[in-house]
Amino acid sequence: MTVIPCSKNKNLSGEINKFAEVLKTDAHNLGTHGLSEKDFYQGGLFRGAIERIRGQFTATMREKREFVKHVLNYMQDQGFIKEWISAGQANRYDYAVTLPNDRVAAIELKGCLDGNNTNIFERPAQANEFIMWSICTNTGADPRRNAWSGIHTRLSADIIERETVVDGLMIWDWFCGTIGRPCPKIEGQSERLTTVGPYSVTPPCIYLFPGTIPSVRNNPSPAPHQLAEVGILNAFHRCFKGDDAELNFVRFTIAHKGAETVRKTTIERGGIVQKDSEETAIRRR
Repeated sequence: MTVIPCSKNKNLSGEINKFAEVLKTDAHNLGTHGLSEKDFYQGGLFRGAIERIRGQFTATMREKREFVKHVLNYMQDQGFIKEWISAGQANRYDYAVTLPNDRVAAIELKGCLDGNNTNIFERPAQANEFIMWSICTNTGADPRRNAWSGIHTRLSADIIERETVVDGLMIWDWFCGTIGRPCPKIEGQSERLTTVGPYSVTPPCIYLFPGTIPSVRNNPSPAPHQLAEVGILNAFHRCFKGDDAELNFVRFTIAHKGAETVRKTTIERGGIVQKDSEETAIRRR
């Protein structure tokens, strides 16, 4: 029982660590810099090159936005959505999608869910639905730890404290189903892959959150949405060959415990509780 079906490829992580050690000890033998080993490492060339590569991977959203563009265009071509627009940098959400029934869904893009950026969001007033989409481009990251960190540690506390409805979460990108992030959904079922532009994508992992705000007195454990209630997640699920047994239903239960307000997070999939938390205090960061 796991918060998310996929797992970190431990063999790949080991190879990454070994290759990193090789780079640290043998990088001076690469290229045509003409420096001695001492000058190469102490003079800043090695560190500067590493920082440049790191910056090229982390400082831009271009690759993520390219992936989203291909996905949303495909959904529009297939009739699962009517149209979509990028919200622009002035807004605290990334995309507005018009569904076939003219409801408007706002999408906020996130990374691996393990950082403070997960807590930066704002549900737009004009949105009928609001979801988050986690695109984690770090193949060395642990998807199970990140999913739980995002859902319980960060989002559950923010949803309750800020009294903001987040209708759901989707964890899905072009690394899903690759050697770095094996996906059990496609084991022996390659027909479940969908070709979208240059990508071959698995069915997404979808988490349905409560449709109302937990309240100790009046609404201590609101039920999660059903899929039909969140049109944009329903569209992703149907367009990319989702199986209803793979849907995740997330419940936040809130209570007073002494002087503290505590919450418990429970994730159910296929009618079975996959993971639940202890009663955890809600504290301002």
